[in-house]
Amino acid sequence: MTETTKTHVILLACGSFNPITKGHIQMFERARDYLHKTGRFIVIGGIVSPVHDSYGKQGLVSSRHRLVMCQLAVQNSDWIRVDPWECYQDTWQTTCSVLEHHRDLMKRVTGCILSNVNTPSMTPVIGQPQHENTQPIYQNSNVSTKPTAAKILGKVGESLTRICCVRPPVERFTFVDENANLGTVMRYEEIELRILLLCGSDLLESFCIPGLWNEADMEVIVGDFGIVVVPRDAADTDRIMNHSSILRKYKNNIMVVKDDINHPMSVVSSTKSRLALQHGDGHVVDYLSQPVIDYILKSQLYINASG
Repeated sequence: MTETTKTHVILLACGSFNPITKGHIQMFERARDYLHKTGRFIVIGGIVSPVHDSYGKQGLVSSRHRLVMCQLAVQNSDWIRVDPWECYQDTWQTTCSVLEHHRDLMKRVTGCILSNVNTPSMTPVIGQPQHENTQPIYQNSNVSTKPTAAKILGKVGESLTRICCVRPPVERFTFVDENANLGTVMRYEEIELRILLLCGSDLLESFCIPGLWNEADMEVIVGDFGIVVVPRDAADTDRIMNHSSILRKYKNNIMVVKDDINHPMSVVSSTKSRLALQHGDGHVVDYLSQPVIDYILKSQLYINASG
């Protein structure tokens, strides 16, 4: 399978990130490594989307702080970015609506086909359908008109950067409006870009709790997008999926990361990191990166918080 025929993937993680932990970043890395090893996917980006302040979770600090901490946590990554769209809305957004926002935005910016993870479309992708020029359009007119893996990855990566990778100073966050003119768009042929929800097995298990999730949203999340699950504490994901009719129905759209790494919940848990901060536990460095710790101490976050 060539690079141009592999499925190009953006991993999207939604959550409180209160605060973002080393484990959250490791989930991205493990998921990317696993998808690459399957030989079917090329991961071209990762998006961290912190939840809106009105989510109402006890002890949730302002998105202003959480966005900064997320930015600090990914500052050394060349592929994981923080997107503030969810935080900047008027109210809390469902996971389904966040996925749909990024899918629609990617369609407009890259011109790529985004479809069900297991039903690839054979329709050619047109980057600028409004232009009469039938020749492929590139930013550099001297390059070959034949799309190559390097051109595709470069252009899509550039578009992803413009959407959610522009690194502002940590004191101020800006993002590109989806209606903005992002410049010349390259026309692609026979390439698909998919956004997959990245989550831990605890979120997967929450799908099985009656009434917690809107079933129509679950159908879209699992059926139209697909999920990449990083198991925690040796969770039995097969058992979890068998407890939900929707998860069973779309089992082929759920990719479980299988590697030799045991992923203890404590490494990912924001709750444990907050407790460590409150108790002055030196092991907080096991949970949080130093720039995040420094920001928390400077801003006096979580010190007297509960939960």
